[in-house]
Amino acid sequence: MSTAPRSGIPWHTIVIALATVGLLWLFFRNINLAETWVAMTHAHVGYLAGAVVATLSTYTLRALRWQALLRPVGPTRFRTTFRATVIGFTAIFLLPGRVGEVLRAYLVARQEGLKFTATFATVIVERLLDVTTVLLLFALSLPLLKIDVGRQVELAGIIAAAGSVFALVVLFVMAGHPERLGRWAGRLGKRLPRKMADVFQHAVQAFAEGLAVMRQPSDLVAAMAWSLPVWCSIAVGIWLTSHAFDLTLSFVGSFLVVGYLAVGVSVPTPGGAGGFHYFYWLALTSFFGADPAVAGAAAIILHAISFVPVTILGLFFMWQDGLTLGRLRQMRVEAQAAETP
Repeated sequence: MSTAPRSGIPWHTIVIALATVGLLWLFFRNINLAETWVAMTHAHVGYLAGAVVATLSTYTLRALRWQALLRPVGPTRFRTTFRATVIGFTAIFLLPGRVGEVLRAYLVARQEGLKFTATFATVIVERLLDVTTVLLLFALSLPLLKIDVGRQVELAGIIAAAGSVFALVVLFVMAGHPERLGRWAGRLGKRLPRKMADVFQHAVQAFAEGLAVMRQPSDLVAAMAWSLPVWCSIAVGIWLTSHAFDLTLSFVGSFLVVGYLAVGVSVPTPGGAGGFHYFYWLALTSFFGADPAVAGAAAIILHAISFVPVTILGLFFMWQDGLTLGRLRQMRVEAQAAETP
């Protein structure tokens, strides 16, 4: 007698579900829901409208920065990079596993006739620029704030910023000497089966091509320059939302909050739920003396401003292009096989 295989829930789905529940519990256990609702109903709508505009402008700036990163790989149109960026972030918010990063690279590569692996390499460089910028702004904000953040937070900020800069330098060195990547891939390939070794070496070669921007000082400087307004626009959205709830957060202080939010959204919960809320609340109550209920209300509204408008825009773009979430999942599989020799 044969038994049908049982399809259990993937372990990573269980981990993500537990992390989401745990972070949401940490957030809601510290706020009074009735007081939080009152604070939400008394928020200043004008500030919130400005926060929506600032947050949406972030994606325009991201698309312009991505064009600078893609220039050594091949020519791209702003319309393509903008729509792919918005659709990619929508997929990140709605699908597990941050598949949007892969999908937006695949969309641009397919529409502009670029190599997928080389295009995806620019996404990795983009993420490194994001981490470097966030940590540098976080570290620089600490001595400017007239608050006691604690020696451990200051030390962590300095170490993290130095580490991100070091990683950027290492990537720059690797990009400047692609033959080293080739030799490293060749040595490792000797330990792999022939077919796997061919695929691996091909991927490394394409990745090295994607790091071409690191060998073009003007394009790299342009991409790094775009990173500052990208994160300043995010900080403006945080600052305006906080002021909508009469929270005493300076613009420089918003960079500290950005650092905390970066930690929160690094946990791969659906749409950043839980991690986003708790770490914003933690930063506001720990360093700026915010009332827990008011900080909770601001966290909920800021999360909605950060995720809902761009998701609506992304779903509209997907509707225009005849895409569905199921089709995006299928495209992820296509992307993984796009550069297989």
